[in-house]
Amino acid sequence: MIRQRLQTTQSRRKSYADHRKKGLEFEIGDKVFLRVTPLKGKIKGGKGKKLQPRYIGPFNILQRIGKVAYQLELPASLSWIHDVFHVSLLKEYHLDPTHILPPEDIELDKSLAYEERPIRVLDRKVKDLRNKQIPLVKVLWKHHDVEEATWELEKDMQEKYPNLFTAQDMNFEPYY
Repeated sequence: MIRQRLQTTQSRRKSYADHRKKGLEFEIGDKVFLRVTPLKGKIKGGKGKKLQPRYIGPFNILQRIGKVAYQLELPASLSWIHDVFHVSLLKEYHLDPTHILPPEDIELDKSLAYEERPIRVLDRKVKDLRNKQIPLVKVLWKHHDVEEATWELEKDMQEKYPNLFTAQDMNFEPYY
């Protein structure tokens, strides 16, 4: 009886998990985006998952290789990257120019990752805790809108990006 209940529970959980999974399949000639990963989380105390992953493309699918891999038609600027990708790195193309990030605008490494770089400090504030104060800065990142700016520790940002704090230390004006 215990085995039968375990079997019933396992099959019920499997059906729930299978129901939520979507099988991505593409045809030859379809257009897809290719996922690239930001490395902003390398800053101590930084929160790398605040900014959503970006996609580059769209690229044409040349052929399907196996059940879960596709060969893409990459531009000459990405000729140093292997052109076969797992389906999990691809996203179906829907025409929306605001979501397209050209590969020429970012510096990708061999693992299809890039480093997020700050453009400017938008605002400052001091977070008051019981017995200490933590200075924070609101940072605008390259390839992101003002709405996607993040609050970071000022000390960490000064260590990693000292060029952001040259003229702003004396007379800081918030950017809106």
